[in-house]
Amino acid sequence: MKTIKAVVGALYNHKQQILIAKRQSHQFMGGFWELPGGKVESNESEQQAIIRELREELGIVVTDLSIHQTMVYHYTDRIVKLSIYTINQYQHIPKGIEGQEIAWVDVNQLHKHKLLPTMKAFIDSITLPNKYWITPSSNHQTDDWMAKFNEKMTQDIELIQLRSKIELDKAFITELHNKCQQYNIKLLLNIPNKTFDEVYCDGWHLTTGEMLTLNKRPCDESKLLGASTHNLKEALQAQELGADFVVISPVQATQTHPDTAPLGWDAAQEVVNKLNIPVYFLGGMRLDDLDKALILGAQGIAGVSAF
Repeated sequence: MKTIKAVVGALYNHKQQILIAKRQSHQFMGGFWELPGGKVESNESEQQAIIRELREELGIVVTDLSIHQTMVYHYTDRIVKLSIYTINQYQHIPKGIEGQEIAWVDVNQLHKHKLLPTMKAFIDSITLPNKYWITPSSNHQTDDWMAKFNEKMTQDIELIQLRSKIELDKAFITELHNKCQQYNIKLLLNIPNKTFDEVYCDGWHLTTGEMLTLNKRPCDESKLLGASTHNLKEALQAQELGADFVVISPVQATQTHPDTAPLGWDAAQEVVNKLNIPVYFLGGMRLDDLDKALILGAQGIAGVSAF
């Protein structure tokens, strides 16, 4: 199976909309929308390739760029090694020079387009926050539990996992979801007997056991789907299932699971390197560990008491 090296660029306008281009009918995966770019020629670097491709396709001159993400995607007849660059500065107004349709789209509206599979992973990486708060899993609705939840509304938290080992009242979950919406926070449900039809949430988080019993993504692409994993094999299975992100744990020793051997930073980084979807580190995490996690390529850190 042949391997193709390709580069694409993420361009934004003054409204912070992102530019996407529609592949023409004669191209591989014709009709799908993607970031503009193309193949890397044998005589050029990746940066030279993206500058050339954007000049040829859009008529712009790139003056400043930075690498955002590298991923490998396996199609049925080819492997594509894709490098995504953020185009920080460019000259001229982008146009469909080669006859392709282009569009400026709000990031939160991208899912309404027929996107290449690699685009889905990219969208998740630019829209998910670097902190993922997990609620205490018991004593819901007590004053102490609610006080902790309310604190997060004003603590720079944008993604919350509502975790419970027992069924919770729908009215209570709806109240939490409404509160999160007021602060632009997404609420994912990690509760027993998920139906994946609950309307009072922004998505779901799968336990490892739940994930291993599924053979396809259980919810619509417009909802978020996370999964708990404990090793590379499980993380790859979650990715194959269609999870938008995974949590890998425990990275470091934890007081809550003192008998569980930690994976360590190297093993956690291997998961990041082998996956194309965002990865959160969990287990013994502190806010001071966030920078290290980001340097290793993780989306960020997750925890109950980390922040």
